[in-house]
Amino acid sequence: MFNNLLKYTIQENDNTVKSILREKLKFSGRLSRKLERNGKILLNGKAVKLNKSIFAGDELSIEFDEEEDQYAAVDIPIDIIYEDDDMLVVNKQPYTVVHPTKSHQNDTLANGVAYYYKKNNINRKVRFVNRLDMNTSGIVIIAKNPYVHNQLMHQMKSSTVEKFYYAIVEGLLKEDEGRIDAPITRLNPEDIIRIVHPSGKECITEFRAEKKYNNMTLVKLKLITGRTHQIRVHLKYIGHPIVGDTLYGNESLLIDRQALHCCEMKFKHPITNEELIITCPIPEDIDALTQFLRPEGERN
Repeated sequence: MFNNLLKYTIQENDNTVKSILREKLKFSGRLSRKLERNGKILLNGKAVKLNKSIFAGDELSIEFDEEEDQYAAVDIPIDIIYEDDDMLVVNKQPYTVVHPTKSHQNDTLANGVAYYYKKNNINRKVRFVNRLDMNTSGIVIIAKNPYVHNQLMHQMKSSTVEKFYYAIVEGLLKEDEGRIDAPITRLNPEDIIRIVHPSGKECITEFRAEKKYNNMTLVKLKLITGRTHQIRVHLKYIGHPIVGDTLYGNESLLIDRQALHCCEMKFKHPITNEELIITCPIPEDIDALTQFLRPEGERN
């Protein structure tokens, strides 16, 4: 584990610093060039350029400077479910915006994490690996340095991170499990609403009915791709919008947000390469909703 220094021992001859950073450590070209300019790439303790030849047994070290975060530190409680020297994973509460917007400037998850960093002398920027809609709860990953952020984003883009959600949807699913493969786009660039449309980007969601009630279904979903509003759009598309989703469905008297929760993520730790399985229990409001509903076939 590390905060400010990454070390890598070269295994083969006939490489350059650039090739190791790109192929072995998965650094982006932009980050590699920035580290080179700032003299933060060290070979056997001495600063080197990206085109420097390296050989088996050499030790490559990458230094990461301490950083000042761009978000205002505000004492907002955060629910930490995992932390080490390289990342922080929190359970985002419903009604919380991830990062500041025009209407939410100092009451966001980013402000709370910035305060936590400052309080604990973690001199890093807040780097979100994933985001959730304001009224979606669950797992949000924050990287503590640019290398870990780059590695996790690479996993996200290559779809090697497994992401699971729970949702309560309107109606009873005809099929207990299935796969929704339908492209999503935003026809009006100024409109927040997405729709299924042939011109959209590939979007795939797998689902399984966990429990059926008289007029609703608890569904577990796995994101194969990760587009904005993907689950919400896909569930509307198959005729089962999420309960309480006022953007893609209907208001509900039983819950005042969309009943959607990111409950599990599986991915490789960027430093140890071990598989991490992060889980997050169903929140109180969704659990209360399931307790209120009657199982399928049960009469009032």
